[in-house]
Amino acid sequence: MAGAAKVQGCCADTRPGYASPLEAMSGPREALIYVTCVYNGTGIEKPDYLATVDVDPNSPTYSKVIHRLPVPNIGDELHHSGWNACSSCHGDPSVVRQFLILPSLLSSRIYVVDTAKIPRAPSLHKVVEPTDILQKTGLAYPHTSHCLASGNIMVSCLGDKEGNATGSGFLLLDSDFNVKGRWEKPGHSPLFGYDFWYQPRHKTMISSSWGAPAAFSKGFNLQHVSDGLYGRHLYVYSWPDGELKQTLDLGNSGLLPLETRFLHDPSKDTGFVGCALSSNMVRFFKTTDGLWNHEVAISVTPLKVRNWILPEMPGLITDFLISLDDRYLYFVNWLHGDVRQYNIEDPSKPVLTGQIWVGGLLQKGSDVVCVSEDGVESQFSVPVIKGNRLRGGPQMIQLSLDGKRLYVTNSLFSVWDQQFYGPDLVKKGSHMLQIDVNTEQGGLTINPNFFVDFGTEPDGPALAHEMRYPGGDCTSDIWI
Repeated sequence: MAGAAKVQGCCADTRPGYASPLEAMSGPREALIYVTCVYNGTGIEKPDYLATVDVDPNSPTYSKVIHRLPVPNIGDELHHSGWNACSSCHGDPSVVRQFLILPSLLSSRIYVVDTAKIPRAPSLHKVVEPTDILQKTGLAYPHTSHCLASGNIMVSCLGDKEGNATGSGFLLLDSDFNVKGRWEKPGHSPLFGYDFWYQPRHKTMISSSWGAPAAFSKGFNLQHVSDGLYGRHLYVYSWPDGELKQTLDLGNSGLLPLETRFLHDPSKDTGFVGCALSSNMVRFFKTTDGLWNHEVAISVTPLKVRNWILPEMPGLITDFLISLDDRYLYFVNWLHGDVRQYNIEDPSKPVLTGQIWVGGLLQKGSDVVCVSEDGVESQFSVPVIKGNRLRGGPQMIQLSLDGKRLYVTNSLFSVWDQQFYGPDLVKKGSHMLQIDVNTEQGGLTINPNFFVDFGTEPDGPALAHEMRYPGGDCTSDIWI
């Protein structure tokens, strides 16, 4: 790896990340966390920003936003993020995890943020303009970013500039963040784009499929699913050469497959994808003939409801992650409002070990009620944290390296936030929670002393989405 990522002198033996996932678990406790915050779609004409939150319980500013880095433009919709270098580059002592890559889902810009100079106060390093990306690749709507051991950065893009899903593919940036081109071979683009994860020892990358940007960017319309504007496939690529080898049709049990994770152990040939609309966790795995297959591993039953747009409400699994020891899987139901923990020591037979309600449309005090088979109405009890009623539903999650603390934000995508949770989330703003995890027997407990209120931000209520630690985490780092 070269260019901007090079370090010299006393730091020349610095290596990004950790030699193995288990070594990462013994890394230092997190003290800071970076959070993408959105004003787009809220009615506040301000740029989105990257917030730095103090998560050190011994600090006087614990559970506070201590820095905000606004981007230069309005209307970006900062969403997911990744690093210029992670544990995939651990064998190269010439590189350092310095730059956070911030794709803008709607404007198609990519911001590069320097987090190493002053970790508590990151600074803007470079802007990759959408015109440059479009001219050289034809791609738009960037989403997931992963660093590669080669020094390049790979970003999934969800469509072309008109928002057609058929224009999706994978953007490559070099280590100086110049546009190199597309990763996949010509004619091997996926039908839809979203997330991806690679497992080099099995020479495989698997990507998922949200939907056409022209559809999801205007809000969710169930008819668009029938019209074929949303995905239900996984795409299996050869790694690292970008040949589409298999397309796995998940069918109605796998509608809107979103976050995609292999097990962290790079020797393992299995992983999971969370299918939002079907509310299923689907396991994918290599078969004895060297091909890939899939099965539903966990299913969340839709709940019968009253006073909602449909007679049944899906859980809507929007994010999940796997602990670094591959022992536990965590996911959220954004509409129902619960966070779940499963033991996946046998990945084919997950066992529910923890569940907690931290929001959702069915919490006590809501107009929407759950109805049992015999007609009895009920709602879920949701805790009040530091005097605050919890708004929205759990959406993005991030786990501490040791697996003992789970952080939760509640914004999905500004137009969907408005559609499903309305002013209660968009006008009052997001919050961030921390859940304590029992890593021995399993179990989840809310931390009553941690609450970050993005509703009281200086420029007005903001929507908080993805979280990253300066030293990497279980959703950014890949081992080779």
